[in-house]
Formats: sequence, C-alpha cells, structure tokens
Amino acid sequence: MSKLSEFRKSYELGELDEAQAEHGPLRLFQSWMDEAIKHDVSEPTAMTVATVGPEGRPSTRVVLLKGCDERGMVWFTNYDSRKGRELAHLPFAALQFHWVEMERVVRIEGRVEKTSDAESDEYFQSRPLDSRLGAWASPQSQVISSRAVLVANAAKAAAQHGLNPPRPPHWGGYRLVPDRYEFWQGRRSRLHDRLRFSRDEQGHWLRERLAP
Repeated sequence: MSKLSEFRKSYELGELDEAQAEHGPLRLFQSWMDEAIKHDVSEPTAMTVATVGPEGRPSTRVVLLKGCDERGMVWFTNYDSRKGRELAHLPFAALQFHWVEMERVVRIEGRVEKTSDAESDEYFQSRPLDSRLGAWASPQSQVISSRAVLVANAAKAAAQHGLNPPRPPHWGGYRLVPDRYEFWQGRRSRLHDRLRFSRDEQGHWLRERLAP
C-alpha cells in the first residue's frame, strides 16, 4: 500500500468570488451543476446524504439528485431503509456533492420532508420497469440470506404486477429544504475559496467567506 501521508495534489482549475454568487445559492448551485454535466463529470448528480439515528450515531450513503428548485433538493428511496428510519426520527440531513474533475464541493443542510404522493407516483412511473420491480423486491437495509432472495422477490413482483407495477407504499421521495449552503473551490497552496450562505429568520440569505 502506498504511503498515504505523501500523497499531494495542487488545485488549480478555478476560483470562486463573491460576484459569482450575487444571485444567491440556488442559482450558483444550478450553474455549477450545469457545468458539471457539460464537462462530463462522472455521476454529477450523485450526492452523499448524512443522517443521524436515535442513538446519535451519524451515517452516510450516496443517492442521486432527482429534482432541484426553490422548494429544495429531491431524491427517492425506500422509506423503510436505515436513512428513512433515521429521517423519521430526526428530519434533518446534510448533502454533499464532490465534483473531483472540477475541484469543487457543495454542502447543503436543512430540514427534510417527504414529497407528495403525486410527485412520488410521477417519478416512479418514469423509471425503467426493472427498477420499478426492484423497489418491490428489495427490503432495503435488512439482512438477507443471499442474492437469491432478491431474484426471487423480483420474479414474484413481476408475476404479480406485470408490466405496470404501482409504486410501493414504502417507496417515495424526500425533499431537503435548505437553510445552509457551502461552496468550495480548490485553489493553489491550499488557500481554497469557501462561500457559505445561511438563511435568517426572515428567509434572507446571509453570504460569508470562510477561511479554508
């Protein structure tokens, strides 16, 4: 194994100044996402979701962003999964996007709510058939004896629901309503750019520069 303490990288691809953020955090995030997609960043919509369980123990996993507007950030999953159970206990989360190819990180924090049934139904019906059957087949985060359990469950779901499986009652969307954003742009000499936006009680965004 390589000696990890000797690994070094110089960040030199971009910069982030206040003028780029004058229209607020959502506009800046959307522009960064558009650039990530345009530049063929690997999995640009992949984001780490951090939640906290009843015992105070944090956990993370990677999901895909499926919606982004003034209402918040949306993803879809199994409500009975570990993250679903943790969000039922404490409906707050933190998201992180890491676009390695562009030397950028975005962190977003806020309250989490379920999307409407209509939103969840609409997205579920847009998924490929195999993915819709998979939502029925997988008891997400539960212990199973082997992969054969998933295959058998998928076959059972296909036999029961055919080509038009409905959305399972345990599956749907979450929306994180942001109250804090942080944008990070790698810079040379570890003098990185960090801009933080925090929402005040009136709903206005306070922008601050943070030391790296």
